[in-house]
Amino acid sequence: MDSWAVTLTPRLAQFVAVARHEHVTRAAQQLAMPQSTLSRAMARLEHDLGVALFARHGRTVSLTAAGRAFLVSVERALSEVDRAAESVRADADPAAGKVAFGFLHTLGPETVPGLIRAFRVDHPRVRFQLVQNYGEAMLERLRTGDLDLCLTSPVPDAPDLVARRLDEQKLRLVVPEDHPLAARKRVRLAEAAAELFVTLEPGYGLRRITDAVCAEAGFTPKVAFEGEEAETLRGLVAAGLGVALLPPPAVPRPGVVELTVTAPRAFREIGVAWLDGHPDTPPVAAFKKFLLSRRGQLLHG
Repeated sequence: MDSWAVTLTPRLAQFVAVARHEHVTRAAQQLAMPQSTLSRAMARLEHDLGVALFARHGRTVSLTAAGRAFLVSVERALSEVDRAAESVRADADPAAGKVAFGFLHTLGPETVPGLIRAFRVDHPRVRFQLVQNYGEAMLERLRTGDLDLCLTSPVPDAPDLVARRLDEQKLRLVVPEDHPLAARKRVRLAEAAAELFVTLEPGYGLRRITDAVCAEAGFTPKVAFEGEEAETLRGLVAAGLGVALLPPPAVPRPGVVELTVTAPRAFREIGVAWLDGHPDTPPVAAFKKFLLSRRGQLLHG
């Protein structure tokens, strides 16, 4: 038999009803089905298992030892099905459902908390499952169904995803406070061509943007350190390990100076992405609509 579950599942609730009533007619009434149909279903169940589940006494029945053992496992299995059904129904509830939402580390301190706070003004009971990660990892979790939506950069261009640009954020050249450029407010990126850079690891969206902007400025950055988190890089700049091209900090960090890059244009686009063709639950649809309404207002600084 390829699958006992496929074969037996349609009859399990019927078996439990008969076991609880110890009477086929009363069980059939509860199930709103003909008594003869239920009797045949139980006989077929026993035939398929090759085990007698019931001892029959006229119109009543009682469980055999095998039937009692089977009932314990079947009730447990049906309870799991009930819990699974209630869980997915709860997650899809328009008022109190769940949104699995991913976002970049750099959007965690202010942007995402502000978005959730604003959304909850009109949707106070919606629950969030939050995942903070780098862009490529979040896109993979979209594809596996672990995430409903994610905020990422660069805005992905993939045939299986839908992405919408929401905002752009200027990048700054961050230098130690005792650096020769620290007295400046603006800088052309080419002026940092000889500097050591601290950057995010390859695979991070901000690393790809850094490499591309430096290439546009006419040089390949000499990398002194590759990390996983922007604020760590800012700390390493303060320690004198190099310079970095980073988005603005949530809170100003001592020991560094942040310079406006005048050329080339240094920025990153932030967008929202989701899996193409994936149906939205009502809470996900509501939060997606909310995010799209924030075009041009997502970021500050």
